[in-house]
Amino acid sequence: MKKLLSVLLVLIMVFSMAACGSSGEDAAESDVIKVGWIGALTGDQAPWGTCESQALQMYIDQQNEAGGVLGKKLELVKYDTKGDANESVNAVKRLIANDKVCAILGPNASAAAIAIKGALNEGKVPDIATVATNPDITVNNDGSVNAFNFRVCFTDPYQGAVAGGYAADELGAKTAAVLYDVASDYSQGFTQFFVETFEAKGGKVVAQEGFKSGDTDFRPQLTKIKEADPDVILMPYFYKEVALSANQARDLGIDAILMGGDGWPSDTLFEMAGDAINGSYVVNHFDYNDPAASEVTAAYTEEYGSAPEINAYMVHDAFQVLIAAIEKAGSADSEAIAAALTQVEVAGVTGTIKLGEDTHDPVGKEAAIQQIVPSDSAADGYEYKFIMRYTPEN
Repeated sequence: MKKLLSVLLVLIMVFSMAACGSSGEDAAESDVIKVGWIGALTGDQAPWGTCESQALQMYIDQQNEAGGVLGKKLELVKYDTKGDANESVNAVKRLIANDKVCAILGPNASAAAIAIKGALNEGKVPDIATVATNPDITVNNDGSVNAFNFRVCFTDPYQGAVAGGYAADELGAKTAAVLYDVASDYSQGFTQFFVETFEAKGGKVVAQEGFKSGDTDFRPQLTKIKEADPDVILMPYFYKEVALSANQARDLGIDAILMGGDGWPSDTLFEMAGDAINGSYVVNHFDYNDPAASEVTAAYTEEYGSAPEINAYMVHDAFQVLIAAIEKAGSADSEAIAAALTQVEVAGVTGTIKLGEDTHDPVGKEAAIQQIVPSDSAADGYEYKFIMRYTPEN
């Protein structure tokens, strides 16, 4: 009996060791190249996640129709993170250990992208974030780069600096207030660099008021902001709270210019906020009317029957960078792909994407300033009007 048990234990160890082969090796040897995706398909961030996953499936179908990559077909494996950091970590572990993906696209939220760093490093599988802008995702506090974390969007420091610089330089604002989400890395980072840039250009921040995600009554904070009488109010958070706070601001008689960032763009914002955000300015990643972006808009609308969110454009560029890296590596091996991601350059719909070796962020990417204006053609009555490309040094 002891001899039989010993034999069984040896066999179990052998099979366990075989099963622990790296995801990259398994992906490289498969006849199908599996690509992972994580994002919110439920919860407040679901409009973005749903659009992103649908758009990615469309791009993968198009790539397969054109012959795939390296003579192999692509297969998408996706998981709903519910907008939760812990769910994101679990999803990444499943994609690596069980599904044997060669790389992962998403998430579009900074907290989730930060949370998965350890799982990516352990599995040695690269991730390309789409609209996750916190600097800690790709670069650590000591300046070292995270080997398997990449992104195609600009960062919060850059976005905040753009908003602060544009408010001072182009809008001529002398005073500003900030209403921000104290529980959000995105909102805090955006706020910090807006304040620094605005004040460096001679402006004065007369009020900074905080709230927590999920709050619905912003009147106490807005009342204090009204008393400070700012020229502009920065609202660096997501569309649901933007709509609620913008409507309450106007109800209180606040007529200051409202400003936001890439957490704003959503058709749901127009439906919820209406006239309250008319004339507001948004820092975004691209011009919706650019011909390349218009092609994505038309293809997605034809496929799914509705206009896409910002995520469709960002995941387009992330996918194109991934395809270029797979071709550069000549393999679906995860580590080879990670090494190739900084060696390729693609003409994306949000600009030319070249990821820096020391940052894993896009190099030299400009921001697009857009204004929310009435529209005769849009069903919800508003649209984003492109104003200009802007950098804080303008």
